[in-house]
Amino acid sequence: MAVEKVMKRDGRIVPFDRERIRWAIKRAMLEVGVHDDKLLNRVVRRVVRRINELYDGQVPHIENIQDIVELELMRAGLFEVAKAYILYRKKKAEIREEKKKILNKDRLDEIDKRFSLNALRVLASRYLIRNEKGEIIESPRELFERVATLAVIPDLLYDERVYDKNGKHEQDLSRVKYYLEHFEEFDGRYSIGRFKLNKYHFERLVNLYRELAEKGRMKVSIDEFLGMLENGAFDDYESEVEEYFRLMTGQVFMPNTPALINSGRPLGMLSACFVVPIEDDMESIMKAAHDVAMIQKSGGGTGLNFSKLRPEGDFVGSTAGAASGPVSFMHLIDAVSDVIKQGGVRRGANMGILEVWHPDIEKFIHAKEKNIGTNVLSNFNISVGIWEDFWEALRDGKRYPLVNPRTGEKVKEIDPKSLFEELAFMAWSKADPGVIFFDVINRRNVLEPAKGGPIRATNPCGEEPLYEYESCNLASINLAKFVKYDDEGKPYFDWDEYAYVIQKVAKYLDNAIDVNRFPLPEIDYNTKLTRRIGVGMMGLADALFKLGIPYNSEEGFAFMRKATEYLTFYAYKYSVEAAKKRGTFPLYEKSRYKDGELPVEGFYHREIWNLPWDELVEEIKKHGVRNGMVTTCPPTGSVSMIADTSSGIEPIFALVYKKSVTVGEFYYVDPVFEAELKKRGLWSDEILKKISDNYGSVQGLEEIPEDMQRVFVTSMDVHWLDHILAQANIQLWLTDSASKTINMPNDATVEDVKAAYLLAYKLGCKGITVYRDGSLSVQVYSVEGEKRKRVPAKPSRYAVEKLKAVVEAEPWLAKFINVEAILNGTNGKGKAALPSGLTFSVAHITPAKPPVREHPHHAEKPEIPEEKIKELLGVAYCPVCYERDGELVELRMESGCATCPRCGWSKCVIS
Repeated sequence: MAVEKVMKRDGRIVPFDRERIRWAIKRAMLEVGVHDDKLLNRVVRRVVRRINELYDGQVPHIENIQDIVELELMRAGLFEVAKAYILYRKKKAEIREEKKKILNKDRLDEIDKRFSLNALRVLASRYLIRNEKGEIIESPRELFERVATLAVIPDLLYDERVYDKNGKHEQDLSRVKYYLEHFEEFDGRYSIGRFKLNKYHFERLVNLYRELAEKGRMKVSIDEFLGMLENGAFDDYESEVEEYFRLMTGQVFMPNTPALINSGRPLGMLSACFVVPIEDDMESIMKAAHDVAMIQKSGGGTGLNFSKLRPEGDFVGSTAGAASGPVSFMHLIDAVSDVIKQGGVRRGANMGILEVWHPDIEKFIHAKEKNIGTNVLSNFNISVGIWEDFWEALRDGKRYPLVNPRTGEKVKEIDPKSLFEELAFMAWSKADPGVIFFDVINRRNVLEPAKGGPIRATNPCGEEPLYEYESCNLASINLAKFVKYDDEGKPYFDWDEYAYVIQKVAKYLDNAIDVNRFPLPEIDYNTKLTRRIGVGMMGLADALFKLGIPYNSEEGFAFMRKATEYLTFYAYKYSVEAAKKRGTFPLYEKSRYKDGELPVEGFYHREIWNLPWDELVEEIKKHGVRNGMVTTCPPTGSVSMIADTSSGIEPIFALVYKKSVTVGEFYYVDPVFEAELKKRGLWSDEILKKISDNYGSVQGLEEIPEDMQRVFVTSMDVHWLDHILAQANIQLWLTDSASKTINMPNDATVEDVKAAYLLAYKLGCKGITVYRDGSLSVQVYSVEGEKRKRVPAKPSRYAVEKLKAVVEAEPWLAKFINVEAILNGTNGKGKAALPSGLTFSVAHITPAKPPVREHPHHAEKPEIPEEKIKELLGVAYCPVCYERDGELVELRMESGCATCPRCGWSKCVIS
């Protein structure tokens, strides 16, 4: 009689699955370079036969089965394979013990097992609930259940049995008030199938009922509704909760960090991105400081445009004094952020914007030049907001007027070329400021007539342009999960499943607006006017690895375009369906959607369509849309770590790098790359060390086949031209923007930065963040490196063609873009780094007492203080890793934001 069941280590009885045995043996065979399917199948048959002989009609334990596998491998003479299997079994046992320590548990469940050690460390460090003693009291299963349960609560209230989209029903709200005042008494009383609502779920449910009832949309009273809930009328929605739980625990998508932390918890704030207005009077300035404090206390990040503030030295009527200017008030906001640990999880994150016409623009550009060692504006990313008239002045060689926002009068005229030079130099030396192209952002802005003007601000990482007091919830879909394999083992991308998941994630985010506890009433009101959501993606690099497509290739860029086109098309598909059932966003009738316009550049280029956009637009004109904007590409630092995938839309930082843990050192290897090494019989400690010593790159290593070198590229293997093209191709199909770092080598020049700005602008990017390797901090040992010269990145053929086409189309660009010099690597190399009039350099400052002398990951615990190394050198090192472990882990630039490679901490709160 065949064995049908098996006992797992946690005592569960599950169906016997011979495929799991097959995969375990195959993995051991690949480990030692054996790739023989006939031999594999023969061994599997022997193992299964032996199990059936020994456990006829019984239920064997998993350990019994693994013992039989070892024995049969040795009987087959596969001693090296048996050794690899035994070692892997031992390693798995060690990993299980480490996971138990991390999670503070005696026994792991199947959800714990799905996540890597690194993912669980990140979950434990910031996401799982702890008690007053700091002990973890929540499992990953419980975390994802509370997130999924909250996400489905709006479905109950929009059920046609209780909701009327066009209704004018009157309900007595006195009982609603009672429930809101006594919500703590209803902890665990109600449930959706097997999923119990905790008191915070219940409070959000009743609050949403109140909102809908005030609009006359509720057909039944609150007591009737709760009676239906108690009697199981909504238990069918259990499958919806299960589906969101499955998608998150399957690492298919992850919400932004605030949603993972706050769902079903006291703060209840789910959004990552906010914009706060700041007007030219003291009341507004202090209100802005208050608003920033309230948002950051809840876990959000804020963007502020300081351009309405009068310039430094300008007249102040109330005191007959002189104004201190926008930069001084940035320091005020920075100080507010400094004293608020956001939601107890991370420090403040702000985007400070000044538009290029402001008289204080030069002071703003240099606002962070003394950051190293002095911690100036460490809670700010700063960006210059540029409009079309500046580029016209630069093109025509005309003086550019600076205008006092208080009077509207011209203060002086400047040379736009000189300002452009200063801006590029500061980005070259400090990775700040970035640049925002406001004319590109507003070119397809369908909300402009509804909101009464253009967008003039973004969230901290720049990927989410927002109106004043708007917010946005974001979530990222793991592209790597949709790479499947056919019967012959060839990879393909499952576009149908991807389309399904996009719509589920769009619904998740739309629902999140309804159950969000916004930190300010103004934000609640303005967010619900447009119901903006941000479906995004991560795992792009890993997906391309699996598909065998180079990131920096025409095929790679075509995949990026198609993946983003699907993202926006199917997010809109959900939004149209939701509009039919629940209603459009309130400002829809005042928007340009009703005229058949979309905030998507790709829509206006029919020749690149893969999907029927004309049909979609007709649906929108007929039924409207639920959400004013639908897609963005945010940074995904710790979120992608939880999903065990590559970050956002970036190439991978390093294929191999050394990590230090309590029991010693080991090499971290990208999982997709590791599988390919083993498949080809190239896996060894020697090759890992060589790759680590080669800056985590395989370029120029003779041991690695040419086709692998072509596909497995790192961020520094990709030329900055190709980085810009990746962002531009993705931007084509987004309703909002993309967070991306344009990586440049250490020997890149200010001329390269200027060329990058102009190319990004002309290719339709909405902003750009350039990072020259080594400019973020005082020492750069992100990977083993230093022992050999890095192989210089070369632009792809596609990038060369695009570069030439852009300059040929507008010959004036040749004054700033030397095509031949860029292509041969001499661009600006003969010029001094400093533009005229600048007499300083901060690019290579080294502190008198360097805090580390080797790679931070494997340094001995340093003696820190000296004012905590000047507050971690202006946050060049991770504050979380220092505060938790006393380790100085150097940040790297990723998705336009400084990010910790060890724990995922980022200056951007989204990730």
